[in-house]
Amino acid sequence: MEFNYADVFEGLADAIGERVAAVCGDRRVTYAELDAEANRLAHHLRSAGVEPGQHVAMQLYNGLEYATALLATLKIRAVPVNVNYRYVEGELVYLYTDSDSVALIYDTEFDDRVAAAAPQAPELRHFVAVGGGSAVPGAVGYAEAVREQPATRDFPQRSGKDLYIIYTGGTTGMPKGVMWEMEQMLHAFWHPHAPRPARPEDIVAQAVANGPLIMMPVAPLMHGAAQMATWISWWMGSTLVYVRKFDPAEVWRTVEREKVNSMTVTGDAMAIPLAEELAAGSYDVSSLYAFVSTGAILTGTVRERLAGLLPNVMILDRFGSTESGSTAEAVAGSSPEKGLKFAPDTENVTVLDESLRPVEPGSGVIGQVARSGYIASGYYNDPAKTARTFPEVDGRRWLLTGDMATVEADGTIAVYGRGSQTINTGGEKVYPEEVEAVLKGHPNVYDAVVTGVPDERWGNRVAAVIQPTGGTPPREDLDAHCRKHLSGYKVPRIYAFVEEMKRSPAGKADYRWAKQVAQQHA
Repeated sequence: MEFNYADVFEGLADAIGERVAAVCGDRRVTYAELDAEANRLAHHLRSAGVEPGQHVAMQLYNGLEYATALLATLKIRAVPVNVNYRYVEGELVYLYTDSDSVALIYDTEFDDRVAAAAPQAPELRHFVAVGGGSAVPGAVGYAEAVREQPATRDFPQRSGKDLYIIYTGGTTGMPKGVMWEMEQMLHAFWHPHAPRPARPEDIVAQAVANGPLIMMPVAPLMHGAAQMATWISWWMGSTLVYVRKFDPAEVWRTVEREKVNSMTVTGDAMAIPLAEELAAGSYDVSSLYAFVSTGAILTGTVRERLAGLLPNVMILDRFGSTESGSTAEAVAGSSPEKGLKFAPDTENVTVLDESLRPVEPGSGVIGQVARSGYIASGYYNDPAKTARTFPEVDGRRWLLTGDMATVEADGTIAVYGRGSQTINTGGEKVYPEEVEAVLKGHPNVYDAVVTGVPDERWGNRVAAVIQPTGGTPPREDLDAHCRKHLSGYKVPRIYAFVEEMKRSPAGKADYRWAKQVAQQHA
């Protein structure tokens, strides 16, 4: 057995095969059943000519088919590629082509988009349709694909160096494929409070010894956070619970029905509607003990509301990225309004200054959060971005995350925001996350995204795109609210009100769209 995801899952299927591995709606499968189904799909992909090292794209909503597709792809040493299901033709052509995908497993709800984009991707040649008939030429139905295939495991020997790709980004440009060697990824995304395995067999032994927890990644599996939550849960021998699409009422009904112990969301974009539904409805959430945000930080206002609604539940913020893995946990009292502070999980996480030297704790010097050790290999088809993001310093390879931060005297890391989104106004730096958090503390602000708009005098003006609730708040009220918590230069000079905020399915802000909206109101 190697530190390879398919190897380890097969070990789990042999050891705890009768345990439920995954649930979605009224469907549930054990570890043994999921392994057998993945074997069948893997044999189909291999019979269709998919070879080790080639890429299989997945354009699917959450469900057991997505979990099966991930496992099946890895079993034949092919590489999974996640596709944002909101993409339209041009974006799909880019991703299909940039990823060099040779096969696509997709929900038939996306039939029209796939039919339009696929012919423009020269490498894409095999299609598996989930959920019914498809008009895509040559597409094979999922049920037909697995029906006559064996459930045996006669696959080639795998390696911990086999690749896994997660496409990420898209808030300021087209997404990039983050490449991981699986052994590196397994350790980088290892549960921070579980014993670290010395051998792959140790993972299986721990899972056997663990009681079966019920864990629920609420975000879509097309987002790296939900995929990693899936693997982490399985390495613990847990049962995974999915909802096909994000619907707050369905999430809480599922928590109640399946007696979920831990749920993972992506920041305020998911937490706010979940809190509103929990306050308005009547749900038994007594089984829940952890509510975790990854990929985006909870604002203090939202965290406080959740704590009031879930008084016996731990509300946690995890800090990390697709390139770095899980790196740190928010310390008590941390919030975007008051300042984000994180305690690193490992000594390989620090802050590097402009000269790529570690920042002295307590010095106040601002640099970038960086990690060495278990980090991604780079970006697929982008050696220039790889070289910029993964520099080597004195023989040690680092990842620069792009998060601007400093190291406090006690060793905690104070994070200010993403460097790429920093607004320079009159020589002062404004971090959008801080201003967004303050705005969302106003009772008439449901959501907010802050960006910079070009200005001849100041370089940039701070602008806020706001989705109001309970009526549009007067600009004077927003100004007064912000000035209670922010220095004057951080207060937005432009307010643009929208009926609905544009975010990714995982809750990430679309800063390109926000800048366009703000400029129209400038």
